[in-house]
Amino acid sequence: MKEQRISIDGQRVSYTASEGTGRTVVLVHGNSSSSRVWRHLLNGPFGERYRCLAPDLPGHGGSAHFGRADDYSLRSYASVLAGFVRELQAEDAVMVGWSLGGHIALEAASVLPEAAGFVLFGTPPVGSPADVGRAFLPNPAMGVGFSPEVDAEAALSYARSFLAPGSKLPTEELVADVLATDGAARAGLLASLQAGAFADERAVVEHLTQPLAVLHGEGEQLVSSEYLNGISMPTLWRGAVQILPGVGHAPHLEAPEDFAHILTRFITDLG
Repeated sequence: MKEQRISIDGQRVSYTASEGTGRTVVLVHGNSSSSRVWRHLLNGPFGERYRCLAPDLPGHGGSAHFGRADDYSLRSYASVLAGFVRELQAEDAVMVGWSLGGHIALEAASVLPEAAGFVLFGTPPVGSPADVGRAFLPNPAMGVGFSPEVDAEAALSYARSFLAPGSKLPTEELVADVLATDGAARAGLLASLQAGAFADERAVVEHLTQPLAVLHGEGEQLVSSEYLNGISMPTLWRGAVQILPGVGHAPHLEAPEDFAHILTRFITDLG
């Protein structure tokens, strides 16, 4: 696993690459997180087989902050993702987005025409701010993801909401990532969402031409499975949302081997 840095339109972006040389897979982390959430994939057999690229979003992990709070929006993140793909010659990659990362992938889909496929989890496609109340479950920890100031207790509640109820998975690294994230990233994201400054994601998935895999943890505490099942997704892999047993919002951390297996199946089915 190699940590590297590149400049995308003047924005310094840190990323981690695996040793594999097979099909390229771009892994986009979630809100108040970092690329290290993908370490099980990058360091394991999956990363040895595939060329995995995991960027830190601006304001997260080792990447530089955006210059202004207003820059933290899905549109800005999507522009960085498109630049990242371009700079690393990963135009034909499989795009994997977790939570906010999935929304960013959908925002960027129109400028990623060569992407081989998309994998979303923890990401309910929303068409407008009015969809948010139905797409997400009423978990009080959600508010932490949009708060500029977050203390250790709030960060812990947010981290625990990523996991299935009763999970024993350690949360120290998740908490550390929340606390290390630029608070302006959370506040700026909220402002942009409230303003409706994002693509109609329901329309994006309805008109997507590439295969789309949607994964959903059986113990998900943040995203509504009922909402997901009510969305038109014509290219949906296997014709249904894939329910992952025993995990919540973060299956790549809770059951990394099972998660790697289902990703491998999707990539294999692409041919």
